Amino acid sequence: MNFPASPETMTPAWLAEKLGQPPQALRGFTYGKVGTGQMCDSFRLTLDWADNAAPATVIVKFPSHDEASRNIAKMTGTYLKEVNWYRELAAGSGVAAPTCHHADIADDDVNFILILSDLAPARQGDQLAGLGLAGLAPCIDAAAGLHALLWNDPRLDETPWLTRDASPLIRALFPQLYAGFRDRYATRLAPDILDLGAGIVERLEAYMARQPAARALVHGDLRIDNILFAPGGDQCWLVDWQTLGRGSGATDLAYLIGTSIADPAERAAADRPAFDQWIAALRRRGIAPDEAALWTDYRLGALSGYFMAVFASMSVERTERGDEMFAVMAERPARQALKLGSLDLL
Repeated sequence: MNFPASPETMTPAWLAEKLGQPPQALRGFTYGKVGTGQMCDSFRLTLDWADNAAPATVIVKFPSHDEASRNIAKMTGTYLKEVNWYRELAAGSGVAAPTCHHADIADDDVNFILILSDLAPARQGDQLAGLGLAGLAPCIDAAAGLHALLWNDPRLDETPWLTRDASPLIRALFPQLYAGFRDRYATRLAPDILDLGAGIVERLEAYMARQPAARALVHGDLRIDNILFAPGGDQCWLVDWQTLGRGSGATDLAYLIGTSIADPAERAAADRPAFDQWIAALRRRGIAPDEAALWTDYRLGALSGYFMAVFASMSVERTERGDEMFAVMAERPARQALKLGSLDLL
């Protein structure tokens, strides 16, 4: 490992070089924790340049300080995916994401560092507060940009770190994690919400084995906690790429809609309008989507938010905000899945 493991071990000379400046150009820096992520530790560094060189601030990401989060990241290749997204795909992709100044990861697939552009005054979305369909419009367009990048592209099968298969681990762990999830949230979630998880466990093999109508690069955790919004909300950037993978873009979209909209009535009416916006955004990028088949993917994709809530809540460091966030993350898409008859498709 030839890079610092924390802000405390980072030298101004090392950082200056990674930012394309002479070692002596950076006099020093200060830092503070940012974000609410439980898989990584993120910091904003304020840089003291000798000659006012840009940038004035950067965001630096390291592995989580929590051992459980680090262990699940190693087993699923979480950190490797994010580092390689920035090293191999992000630059020149046109996808709305931060610029990466430096990315490196150790041979253990755990210790890593990312130095990213600071998009302030853009602010992270708030999962608990939620966001309505109108506010999600730039997110839907950004998602379509990601999905169009490798739509049914052979490179999806030719990129080793992207083809890494964690499904055997997920198949083995999910029933156990669901049992713990049900116990933890027995008094917080309604019986029909909890029972949806039992239905997923019963149909787990069919759920895991199903092939999408069209294959694309997917974010995998596309919710507003992982999106930065410009002031005014008319532009956004996707962040936190640890769950990048191959799948149906319609699943990404269903996950976004199901986890984001707090008002039950608005959420119940949002699925088809959001889907139509996404289809139109794909067409603007030269994709000719099969709407009927992708609508089936969308309906099944409503299960993905619940699935992630179970898996992640029982695998990462537990916090008060995290407990409520995962409850909301299960509850909203569960209502979506029940309305769309998602389990019946399995």
